Amino acid sequence: MGLKRQSVTINGVTKIVMFNPETDTLADVLRRHGYLGVKVGCGKGQCGACNVILNDKLTRSCVKKMSTVEEFSTIETIEGFGTAANLHPLQVAWMTYGGVQCGFCTPGFIVSAKALLDQNPDPTREEVRQWFQKNRNVCRCTGYHPLVDAVMAAAAVMRGEKSIDEITYKGEESVYESRMPRPTALAKVLGQMDYGDDVRHHMPEETLHVAIIQPRKYSHARIRGIDTSAAEKMPGVVKIVTAKDVKGTNRMLEPLPHPTCTMAGNECKLICDDTIYHYGDLVGCVIADSNEHARAAAAAVVVDLEPLPEYRNYLDAVAVGAQSIYEKSPTNIYMKQPVLKGEDTREVIDDSYCSVEGSFYAQHEPHLSVEGEVLQCYYDTDGNVVVHCKTQALDWNRSAIADGIGVPVENLRLVMNPAGGAFGWACHPAGPAMIAICMLAVDRPVTCTLTYEEFMHYSGKRTASYTNARLACDENGKLSALEFDIGCDHGPYFSDAYPELEAMVRFPGYPYVVPNIRGLARMAVTNHAFGVAYRGLGSPQCYTSFEALIDMLAEKMGEDPFEFRYKNVARPGETTTNSRPYRQPSIDKLMEAMRPHYEAARKSIEGRETEDKAYGIGISCGGFMSNIGANDHSECALELNPDGSITHYNTWEDVGQGGDIGTLTHTAKCLEPLGITPDRIHLVMNDTHRCPDSGIAAGSRSHFMVGNATIHAAEQLMDAMRKQDGTYRTYDEMVAEGIPTWYKGVYDCTGTAEGIDFKTGEGDPNNTMNYGCFMAVTEVDKKTGAAKVIKVVITADVGVIGNQLAVEGQAYGGISHTIGYALKEEYDDVKKSGSIAGAGVPYIEDIPDDIQVYYYEDNPREHGPHGSSGCAELFQSSGHMSVINSIYDAVGVRIYELPARPEKIKAAMDAKAEGREMKPYRYFLGSDMFDTIEEISEL
Repeated sequence: MGLKRQSVTINGVTKIVMFNPETDTLADVLRRHGYLGVKVGCGKGQCGACNVILNDKLTRSCVKKMSTVEEFSTIETIEGFGTAANLHPLQVAWMTYGGVQCGFCTPGFIVSAKALLDQNPDPTREEVRQWFQKNRNVCRCTGYHPLVDAVMAAAAVMRGEKSIDEITYKGEESVYESRMPRPTALAKVLGQMDYGDDVRHHMPEETLHVAIIQPRKYSHARIRGIDTSAAEKMPGVVKIVTAKDVKGTNRMLEPLPHPTCTMAGNECKLICDDTIYHYGDLVGCVIADSNEHARAAAAAVVVDLEPLPEYRNYLDAVAVGAQSIYEKSPTNIYMKQPVLKGEDTREVIDDSYCSVEGSFYAQHEPHLSVEGEVLQCYYDTDGNVVVHCKTQALDWNRSAIADGIGVPVENLRLVMNPAGGAFGWACHPAGPAMIAICMLAVDRPVTCTLTYEEFMHYSGKRTASYTNARLACDENGKLSALEFDIGCDHGPYFSDAYPELEAMVRFPGYPYVVPNIRGLARMAVTNHAFGVAYRGLGSPQCYTSFEALIDMLAEKMGEDPFEFRYKNVARPGETTTNSRPYRQPSIDKLMEAMRPHYEAARKSIEGRETEDKAYGIGISCGGFMSNIGANDHSECALELNPDGSITHYNTWEDVGQGGDIGTLTHTAKCLEPLGITPDRIHLVMNDTHRCPDSGIAAGSRSHFMVGNATIHAAEQLMDAMRKQDGTYRTYDEMVAEGIPTWYKGVYDCTGTAEGIDFKTGEGDPNNTMNYGCFMAVTEVDKKTGAAKVIKVVITADVGVIGNQLAVEGQAYGGISHTIGYALKEEYDDVKKSGSIAGAGVPYIEDIPDDIQVYYYEDNPREHGPHGSSGCAELFQSSGHMSVINSIYDAVGVRIYELPARPEKIKAAMDAKAEGREMKPYRYFLGSDMFDTIEEISEL
């Protein structure tokens, strides 16, 4: 390998760099020289995380070959913009206006914004958006709106129209309910937050590199042989690991405690030994002295595969004559959950005044975090196996993989790296298991960074679903009955299958009142991507059918879809789909708050239609839960330090939603009597051997559960510190009197909620819920069928808001995901879906700048910490159906199968013009729904 040596100027400093002109990119060289603020996400120039300014031109450095960089070039990276003591206005604005969430895309955006302001110091908001669109900057967390706010504010400072002080957060009287930026924001805007691949650069010299062997040829195949002979002889190769090298059971454990379940929950092999079950499965790993050597050897491994029947969707897997993917489940359907409320719906619907029916498909949705999977593993000084990873379930993941890798759970230590988003996929611990297997095989530190394509096929996706449903009402437009049969394509493995199954019989009909319901949710194995958690677990699929049906029923009744919903939403005392009273329902209040926006939007599109464009308005109602069930449990700990400061220990996994600011906010609020200010609160988080188990960061539970645990810990600490005269002991006084200074807080939901009955679906698993109403205004191009959302309004009830910026971030980010889900995001064609753009990531011009979110806080939660609920998944529950309904309102065609790509809309418009209706046939989902319900009742 020949190296080239040349001079460049980086952030004003002349440096000599050496590189391989055949392979190295500008990003490779900059990161090798320590400029780790240059992040590499997609690796294909599609996300902008790697942006630098090269010779005064914004450049995506991950695809800029170093051989094309001229000698004496000037390069600006985020590291040259500002320091902690002297921030650039863009860095200040990004923190103050909520531009920082996970922060992985932040350096690339700030560099991009500076390049814009260098040439256009006074841009309009639209010009900022056009710039980010042209330069392919992607953010999955913020929905883009706060980023444009930040650019506009910083530009005013740079023009001298505002002072830096005017755009700097000053603090507020109370930390709770404030707009305080998150504690990690400073490191993120400086490019100094060390994400997974940055940690790789800090590992000791003896660290080895891992590359995965991922055949990516078939979605179902028998492994006839793996020939590693050529690869073993290649430079730098230390070991090639296959299933025979796994020291444990080589299986992941996923509890499936449902009485109807025919599977064991341990079918997921950590490294495949005899069969590949989906396109992204691994058959081994190469461990070498460099990433380049490991990847070259992995490419030389020959895997002999015998194709087996591939069932890449639910309908094919359960069709008559389909072969079993696993012997234990002969029909490929392995779990079933009915829900029964009121009378038999067959008679009620047949006798009702009005009814509608339809069949609906919700697709596999990719999470599309800009950072993929990165892992490290080593032994610590106590002999524990330490895995650094991106995870949303530290202690759950330990339990799931310990036996599989052959390490006692108490000796397996998981540490969460700062994470560049996840949205649910990081609940699944396949990556942590794989890297631990590799480290144990060589007894040396190892690191692994998957390419984005490898990550896309290796990680799970939102479960796809097929639904047949009917909905009826009486002559007054009051809902009378709902009937639904939903088939869930969960792929070959079972991550979160059980809670998702329950969700699928809870959210059809939420948050409305339907007196008579018969429903069935079926979970099946297929050879498509395995299902994992994704914001709103199971609920978006339910809303896909119900929020379409309620629009269809309103139209058939000749009623306005808004008013039809308003008369049917839940009020206090009315019951859920699962026959229990709604928990503090406020959806009627949210619709009342939405009404003037709806009426104004109606007026705004009157007469707006042109020969080429049509405009429509869509409404949907939704919500989600705020913990993960009737026995949810969370722990944290508070410690008084010698200097009087406080340390908070927890495993509130932060993947951008704000575990850091949430922890800080709760701690400051709980310890207000001590006068503790935020700067005197230290956070020790996300290390299983240092922190109590706070539980999974999912189900919109963390703010709610950790907040309640913090209250308990704070009460104990303050009780111990309190003297008889009401003042508080110092640390020294506590020690002198032999009083502990460390207290564990616990919050457990047992006794406050009721699990779902497996025969009837009756129950009330969550003691706190949230509610929302969504409105989308959409423009449809009548010639192409392209739909563009131009306005979104949300009215939301998440209880008392702990941190305004964090909740706004979840709202804006959720909006961007729901629009993507409605219109373009899909993991289906594995060849196309391996890149962030190919899978349909929304860029800034796919998301409207006109986003309005209004909060109803006059409903403090009975069980919530300081009156709060949880929020994240509310904003990705039913909003996508406001988009789908707005398309119908615009051009009179309903899209039954998501996503609503232009070609689907155009085909439906053409069919309508020809007098045909485009809708899916009634799906065959297995045995008759009512026969199946009867069979379950006899178990």
